Amino acid sequence: MTQEPEATTILVVDDNEANRALARHTLEDEGYRVVVAADGAAAIAAFEREPPDCVLLDVRMHGLDGFATFERLRALPGGVEVPIAFLTALRDVETFDRAARLGGADFLTKPVQPAELVLRVQAMLKLRRLSAELRDHYEELKRQRDALQRLQLQKERLTAFIVHDLKNPVSSMDLHAQFLLRERGLPEPAREAAAQIRADAAQLLRMISNLLDVSRADEGLLAPRRAAVELSALAARVAVELDAQAKAREVSIAAALEPLTVDADEALLHRILSNLVDNAIRHAPAGTSVRVSASRDDAEGVTIRVEDDGGGVPAELAERIFDPFVQVDAVDRKGARAGHGLGLAFCRAAAVAHGGRAWLEPSGRGACFCVSLP
Repeated sequence: MTQEPEATTILVVDDNEANRALARHTLEDEGYRVVVAADGAAAIAAFEREPPDCVLLDVRMHGLDGFATFERLRALPGGVEVPIAFLTALRDVETFDRAARLGGADFLTKPVQPAELVLRVQAMLKLRRLSAELRDHYEELKRQRDALQRLQLQKERLTAFIVHDLKNPVSSMDLHAQFLLRERGLPEPAREAAAQIRADAAQLLRMISNLLDVSRADEGLLAPRRAAVELSALAARVAVELDAQAKAREVSIAAALEPLTVDADEALLHRILSNLVDNAIRHAPAGTSVRVSASRDDAEGVTIRVEDDGGGVPAELAERIFDPFVQVDAVDRKGARAGHGLGLAFCRAAAVAHGGRAWLEPSGRGACFCVSLP
């Protein structure tokens, strides 16, 4: 436990009782004296009675909101010197910019992890004790940190745009391709083109979903909805969906699994298999097969393996191959881009969300990617 001076007082302002209780218990466990207020008016009254050493201020509150409360606190005697951090569930650039313009000492997005809360409070209290020269250096670092945090919020907005605004036209492409395939008199070349459109649309949807779920996993928001899933039937469906892509690359898919049921999120598991098989197809030499297998054991639960006979993964990339945007090759054997480095990152994130793991298994030839589900 990090013990601040006995007189150190933190004022926590939040109209949510559970949030106040969590902040109070977290900070009191670290040796701080905590005063709580349920709204802006109560915060101003508490500040007037006894100015605290630091304030944690919720943005959205009934009556005076966090920004109005901030300005009233700053106008009180001693209010300019007290560091005030904004807490909010609003993950948008506008809220962040307004907090920065007002001069908040920090900006935390909910849910705030207890360890992070303690570290941020410690940083604000240390800042208050710094000399003027060191304060100038800190302010520069703070501006750089704020710029990075704003960039992160912009990235989240871009991700939301990609997912919500691109899914609809891609799905529409797939529906039009299905309509063409239902035409009995469609010439064979046109039928093959429509089938390829469907395969490409499915790949685009996987990429869009991967981008969203990798970001959600980073925030701890990827939560599987578990149910009984028959793995052999799912693998057979993935093989049918990727058949056109495999044929275009002169590769076959061997996915004849023994009947095996797993407790998993079917949509996430479907995409795990699709990404692993798609990755294997991209690297498999012409005339070879991509092999999908599964087994059950006491240590790992159910383990899914997808193998190919390609060039394998270089030793220097073996530890990083599941990191976002890491690629084995810039182009594949057909001269196209070999991927965007999100498929395997998603597979690991989805496996971890299930309580399992993903790894690259040593293989005498090609690559063997494994995912376990407990």
